[in-house]
Amino acid sequence: MDMESATSHVNGRPPDPAAAATAVVDAQGIVTGWSSGAQQFLGYRSEDVIGRAAAGLLGRNSDVPAHLPAAAGGWQGTSDLRHRDGHDVAADLQAYASVDHEGNAQWLVVATRTQRPHPRPAHRPDEAEATAEEAFTQCHLPVMIYDAELRALRGSAGAVRALGLPEEKMRGRRVTDVLPAHICTRVEEGMRRVFETGDPEFFQVHGRPHPEARGRYWAVTVSPIRNPAGEVRHVQLVALDITELRLARERLALLNDVGTHVGNTLDVAQTAQEMADIAVGRLADFVSIDLLDSLLRGLEPGPLAEGSIALRRVAQQSVLPGVPESLIQPGDVDYYPASSPPVACLLTGRASLHRTPDNAVERWQKADPERAEKVRSFGMHSVMVVPLRARDVTLGVAVLVRHRRRHPFDDDDLLLAEEIAARTAVAIDNARRFTRERNTALALQQSLLPQRVAAQDAVEVAHRYLPARSRAGLGGDWFDVIPLSGTRVALVVGDVVGHGLRASATMGRLRTAVRTLADVDLPPEELLVHVDDLVTHLKTEEGAASDAEPDIVTDLIATCLYLVYDPVSRRCTAAAAGHPPPVTVTPDGRAEFVELSAGPPLGVGGLPFETAEWEVPEGSLLALYTDGLVEGSGHDIGGGMALLLQRLNQPALSLDTLCDDLIETMLPARPSDDVALLLARTRSLGSDRVATRDLPSDPAAVAGARRDVSRRLTDWGLDELTFTTELVVSELVTNAIRYGSPPVQLRLIRGSALICEVSDSSSTAPHMRRARMFDEGGRGLMMVAQLSDRWGTRHVPAGKAIWAEVGMPDEPA
Repeated sequence: MDMESATSHVNGRPPDPAAAATAVVDAQGIVTGWSSGAQQFLGYRSEDVIGRAAAGLLGRNSDVPAHLPAAAGGWQGTSDLRHRDGHDVAADLQAYASVDHEGNAQWLVVATRTQRPHPRPAHRPDEAEATAEEAFTQCHLPVMIYDAELRALRGSAGAVRALGLPEEKMRGRRVTDVLPAHICTRVEEGMRRVFETGDPEFFQVHGRPHPEARGRYWAVTVSPIRNPAGEVRHVQLVALDITELRLARERLALLNDVGTHVGNTLDVAQTAQEMADIAVGRLADFVSIDLLDSLLRGLEPGPLAEGSIALRRVAQQSVLPGVPESLIQPGDVDYYPASSPPVACLLTGRASLHRTPDNAVERWQKADPERAEKVRSFGMHSVMVVPLRARDVTLGVAVLVRHRRRHPFDDDDLLLAEEIAARTAVAIDNARRFTRERNTALALQQSLLPQRVAAQDAVEVAHRYLPARSRAGLGGDWFDVIPLSGTRVALVVGDVVGHGLRASATMGRLRTAVRTLADVDLPPEELLVHVDDLVTHLKTEEGAASDAEPDIVTDLIATCLYLVYDPVSRRCTAAAAGHPPPVTVTPDGRAEFVELSAGPPLGVGGLPFETAEWEVPEGSLLALYTDGLVEGSGHDIGGGMALLLQRLNQPALSLDTLCDDLIETMLPARPSDDVALLLARTRSLGSDRVATRDLPSDPAAVAGARRDVSRRLTDWGLDELTFTTELVVSELVTNAIRYGSPPVQLRLIRGSALICEVSDSSSTAPHMRRARMFDEGGRGLMMVAQLSDRWGTRHVPAGKAIWAEVGMPDEPA
């Protein structure tokens, strides 16, 4: 709007435009007119101001109301106005109400420099500018000002120090003229975005600001610098050096990774290798870890003698393929000279930092020429030697080397290496102690398990025992094959809940108890009742011991499966105590689980066990196992049992091959629980190998029994055994007729031994006694014991059976 036109409609005395700065503001507070006096007064040209809000011209101290009053007299007052160069100007303001040529309300504002003292003193522009200049020039932070062509206008003292250039050499140069390419690209892209969007940019860069400097990390902020019109004319770049913060975070991340990834396997060599793998590339270029040779042989570390020390290499790693820096391979023993830093580290237990050449490294090189050649050829310039100490015992030493990185280790690196080594040493010591206890438990367990399966005629067997490889240690799984009377056999698998020496010792006690009760020839369900009573008594004993020693655990629980197979009748009888059922595979390859009640685990007490009985064809397969076989990491017990059936439903394999197949396909490389597996292929004894005769309860029947025995032995080609067998049968039949109850039955079984059995309906078991010189009887069982390899009695559903085994004659040479 023309200023003369605007003043002609002023209500009241119009001002002289030449004598004062005038502006026209409409009812919405927008500047619509701007005089040359106003431009001289505040420095703004009309095109910079017209169309913008008048409030943007007000200074920090302003008394102008938000809405000017509509009174005819207008408004007057004093206010600070903002000059174009940024400082405030104190002015007397007079606002006159008027209307434009369309009749809309507007204000004519007249400003003159105030002639009276201002209530708030203002700094002189030159003083404020000088202060700002000093603040910028002396700022210790790297601060740069760039124009729209991305050329430097100014640089602070911090920028001069960081870039290594004086400010006059920075001016007019782009970032690409000063910094490496990968930094320049990021910085210039950020500055362009600020010019385009007007929004600040935040990012990080890494590199060397000049060739002689170390690599640094910078947090960069690029901010817009606007003129009073709000336009971005320049950008400000501030770079904060966060190298120490970044290194601290990297060290914390490295320690966190050590805590997360080192010591998860409880394997000494693997634990050491995990430390070497983590440290190489992030802290060192080459790492070797050596442990005392005596420690790896199961001995407790003792005081070290001065002189050369034998160390066994357990781990090493390098940034170079194949670890060419090393003289030896993992598993080899190396002898360090007495003057070497590793020996000093072992003797003192203190870490050391070396730079080549220093006195300690030079003495080491003189005493070890081969290693000195490696140092020279790879340019090893910085070495840290750190002890592996745990529980006040030095286990070994770690050597960390730099030869690819330009900068040597510093004291912070040494502290970090000591912390890594301390954490690794604890993990190695835990692994060492675990290995020692595990080996002890394994030796105990192996001594308690069958060393070889006893020979018998009922089944062909194969078995596997696989110890656990978890932190919990060995479990209490066991198996057994027990020959019984009458060519029968008992197949047993069991599992003591828990791990460690206690579980192994308990397993041994239970296996002994089962064997003892099996010799008594108890039925499966009755045998488990007695074993359950034993476990209950053991829990009571441990409970009493725990009152004195609270660390003793008393939650003793075990499972067991006891199966008896009779090759004469081809029938199986089994009972379980909380154990998975057996699998029967018929000769045609059909596999199925036996419908057997799982029963309560051993140690619960007071609950009965149920028996299952079934017939199997000759050549059938019986599979007994512990839950470790079917409870794998990739499936639950249901999925494992289904997989077991699937693996058993395949063409007939040898039992050993089938055992290996089940172990390989159903178990991970490092099973978390023990596994006991027992496979048995059934045999049968047909009528051509079994002779049975019912006898009357008459002493005269003894002679007939002896004749029958003689004929049968002749038919079997065992004439050499006739005399002995007739005497044994005569005594057994006589004893049954005299002291037992009818019916009386005689049975002969030809297997690996000749078995003579006489049964009657009486449940009273005979007892061998010593007859006096003039007694007419009482010598029958004594004679049977002398003539047979072994003898005994067992209860049968209809009474009892007395049996004796007569050894077969030796085969002719």
